[in-house]
Amino acid sequence: MKKYYIIQFIILIILIFLYGCKKDNKIEKTDYKITDIESKVDNYLVTFIELGSINCVPCKMMQPIMKQVEEKFDGQVKVIFYDVWTQKDASMSQKYGIRVIPTQIFLDSNGNEYFRHEGYFPFEELEKILKQKGVK
Repeated sequence: MKKYYIIQFIILIILIFLYGCKKDNKIEKTDYKITDIESKVDNYLVTFIELGSINCVPCKMMQPIMKQVEEKFDGQVKVIFYDVWTQKDASMSQKYGIRVIPTQIFLDSNGNEYFRHEGYFPFEELEKILKQKGVK
């Protein structure tokens, strides 16, 4: 009987992980405008907000990608990370209306959200989204 519960638990963990890593977890953008610090970043074409955690496997996989974005598009893209599993940043999950982590939100230079993605986001795909707003 104990083995049955262990197998169920393992299957549940695998399903949760796979949902977070699903390639086509794109959702429609929202119509709200960010009016706090994210929209007041001067001279950036795009603000890339990553909502995740340092303890989540797909989120850990996003860390080197965020670093790569910062290095490759320095001065064009502002990268902001919120660890929504910490007390400090927990409110951000409600503020941005996220359903899963990691979630990536892209804001244009006016602070308007123009794209949102859920789950692991490969650099090559992320780069295409940045280039929509003139990032080179």
